[in-house]
Amino acid sequence: MVNISNLWHYLALQSPLHSTTLSGDSFNITTMGLTTYTLPALPYAYDALEPHISAQIMELHHSKHHQAYVTNLNKALESHAAALAANDVAAQIALQQAIKFNGGGHINHSLFWKNLAPTGSEETRPDAAKELVAAIEKTWGSFDSFKKAFSATLLSLQGSGWGWLVKEAGNGGGLRIVTTKDQDPVVGGDVPIFGVDMWEHAYYLQYLNGKAAYVENIWNVINWETAEARFSGRSDEKTEL
Repeated sequence: MVNISNLWHYLALQSPLHSTTLSGDSFNITTMGLTTYTLPALPYAYDALEPHISAQIMELHHSKHHQAYVTNLNKALESHAAALAANDVAAQIALQQAIKFNGGGHINHSLFWKNLAPTGSEETRPDAAKELVAAIEKTWGSFDSFKKAFSATLLSLQGSGWGWLVKEAGNGGGLRIVTTKDQDPVVGGDVPIFGVDMWEHAYYLQYLNGKAAYVENIWNVINWETAEARFSGRSDEKTEL
């Protein structure tokens, strides 16, 4: 079961916020710490990742799919806040899956857009992540071995989900490759360094059923500068629930 309080706190740190008040004099949603969330702008144009990810996919993925998660998250949080005010425990429980799914979709995509960068830019060069690449080579033996392991993990996903390189919680801070189902976010204190969306809507219009080609080409638009900032703790993003 998702921790609603932690998810709200995370989303409050992650997104542009606008206070919302429900109708009625006795219930003000702002006093409960609830906010509405808006679709974050992409840090590049829709066609910036071509030819590896088409402008058509990026526009649909961002303006339709991500927007749907934001819209449905707002609706679920409003309903949950109303259920809290009414002390309706059954309704609160029933809404947890919708909050987890849509909140996770918003979190994952907000991170995803930032861990991609325009084709040919300096950010897409692994040289932009010297500390991270050194840690990768220490863990997997070589950068190429890591890429093979990560790609194999992505292609082994059954159904919809995400593949992540994460920095483990705790003093060790080691690296590992993990997957999350559907729109589940990375939890438990691990820091997502970068993630790859393996839902069909992320690639199907361009690659059809060619998942392997999508995985091969997405390496060309990974933002290693952002990955380095997340790995080193210099990122201003909040990546933990």
